[in-house]
Amino acid sequence: MKFAHLRVEGQTTPRLAAVIDDDALFLDEVMDDAPVDLQCLIERGPDGLDAVRAAVSGALADRPATTPVAELRHSSAVLRPAQVLAIGANYAAHASELKLRSETAMTIFSLWPNSLCGHGATTTWAGDVATQVDYEAELGVIIGRPAKDVAVRDALDYVWGYTVVNDITARDIQFSEAQWSRCKSFDGFTPTGPVVVTADEIADPQDLWLTTNVDGHVLQDASTNEMVRSVAEIIAYLSRTSTVPPGTLISTGSPGGAGYSRNPQVFLHDGSTVTVTIEGIGSLTTHCRVV
Repeated sequence: MKFAHLRVEGQTTPRLAAVIDDDALFLDEVMDDAPVDLQCLIERGPDGLDAVRAAVSGALADRPATTPVAELRHSSAVLRPAQVLAIGANYAAHASELKLRSETAMTIFSLWPNSLCGHGATTTWAGDVATQVDYEAELGVIIGRPAKDVAVRDALDYVWGYTVVNDITARDIQFSEAQWSRCKSFDGFTPTGPVVVTADEIADPQDLWLTTNVDGHVLQDASTNEMVRSVAEIIAYLSRTSTVPPGTLISTGSPGGAGYSRNPQVFLHDGSTVTVTIEGIGSLTTHCRVV
């Protein structure tokens, strides 16, 4: 199944909806005790998801009034995540082009929740604060149950679903500081969506194609099989030292093709439009505004 947080034009509160093809079915219209958001649904466990599946299936059989997704506004595909973790330099080509040191251990950092935003949103930043703002296509992984001391062979069993992430990064700040959280956590710097796809619909997270289109030009074009560490290896590694709680969003790294490394360099500017696409999930579009 596919889920999204959607709202009618003029409304400020998003509602959780099942997305069927190009239409949305709001769960609070077909369930008496509908989960208010994705985090709530994840915390209800497998039985909660089964109840949603049954309610949606029953409603569709009765031909309910669905709403075209094109008429709705997206919020972040994940709301209230337990935490947002990101994996750095997880594609060899990206690490090489940014001249990042290859570490023996995995590079892990946090993204701040204020950075989350949805498909179709406009991300705004001050031009006197950051001048080298870059795009990064990433596969987002959402954890479905507490993961502690998980073996690699079992790790994908802990995945609830997948989404698209654009890990927008202020490179001038990134290379002036020892840690990476601030340069990637401006308001709106972590667009996610347009949907979360449940894990059963993605046969192999290491066999997905990612592309980034900036103002009509494809600048990233790669497969998740190029990851240095697979999704399963990332989950297992994180779970060795602490419990990874349900609802955690893990952004798994970006392939080569970053704007910083190009000659001439390509940075996002006022009026830029970025679309990150991952097969099997969808296309996530972000508009840019510099003030």
